[in-house]
Amino acid sequence: MKAAWHFRLTRIIWLGLVLATAVALVLGHWSLAFVSLATLVLALLPVFFARRFAIHLPNSFTAFIAIFVIAAIIFGEHFDFYDRYWWWDIALHGASSLGFGLVGFLFVFMVFEGDRYAAPPIFVAFMSFCFAVTIGALWEIFEFTMDQTFGTNMQKSGLMDTMGDLIVDVIGATVGALVGFLFLKGREVGGLARFIRDFLRENKRFYRKLDWPRKPR
Repeated sequence: MKAAWHFRLTRIIWLGLVLATAVALVLGHWSLAFVSLATLVLALLPVFFARRFAIHLPNSFTAFIAIFVIAAIIFGEHFDFYDRYWWWDIALHGASSLGFGLVGFLFVFMVFEGDRYAAPPIFVAFMSFCFAVTIGALWEIFEFTMDQTFGTNMQKSGLMDTMGDLIVDVIGATVGALVGFLFLKGREVGGLARFIRDFLRENKRFYRKLDWPRKPR
């Protein structure tokens, strides 16, 4: 039931972005049209990337990606939520770093073909953490480059904004890595573990040695 709901939600979001782009073009709101189209492309990009490498993204993944991109670009940048609400940037950085922590876990675990006994939990968790923090650091470098090259204001308050974002990235990455660590230990805490289980189930050929643990404690 949840998978079907996520599927419908994702399609509704994509359709809404298409309609928003079309209406903005008709009304001559070029900036909104560009932002809506860019948001749609970014929301679809992971789907095309996954298909290119024969990776099946669970509906919960695609729904999260679509919602996140809309929150970051349309609400954050176009409607200026980053300045209106001090916590908006923090929430998005936390969500993205947590998500990248989970993605890092899935890819590192893939190297071991899903063999939970051959994959040292602390090593996999550490690599997941490093992956997420690296992505966050690269994003801060991108913001700095854009500000210095094109005169944008992506860093907002400069050093304080950058360090605050990195601290939030570390916290989110730690949570994501911890979820993966506990999964390898046979424990599933909260709904985040469901993302891992959904991905593993839909990509079994990458995790051929995976034996599903007993019911979560």
